[in-house]
Amino acid sequence: QVQLVESGGGLAQPGGSLRLSCAASGFTFSSYAMSWARQAPGEGLEWVSGISSDGQNTIYADSVKGRFTISRDNAKNTVYLQMSSLKPEDTALYVCRRTLQGRPDYWGQGTQVTVSS
Repeated sequence: QVQLVESGGGLAQPGGSLRLSCAASGFTFSSYAMSWARQAPGEGLEWVSGISSDGQNTIYADSVKGRFTISRDNAKNTVYLQMSSLKPEDTALYVCRRTLQGRPDYWGQGTQVTVSS
């Protein structure tokens, strides 16, 4: 079955960095675009970033542009989100999603990121 397992979340200080990973299995990873979304407490799901199937095209929400970098390693069936210059507003559950024609069709359980001093 399709499975997406996020890891790498945790507690970071403002200005700090974290690298999230999403391990994919159960499908041909290199055939799909992938994305990250997040949900802060009491808020709706916010799209964060996306990457094309070959990794050549990336896109970011304005709120994270210049601070976050999405990447993927198709040989490892893994997509990453490198987060730098973290802000308290980045605190959220981060979810990895498989994307088909611009729409997520599978997602993981998420990994919690907390940014606090």
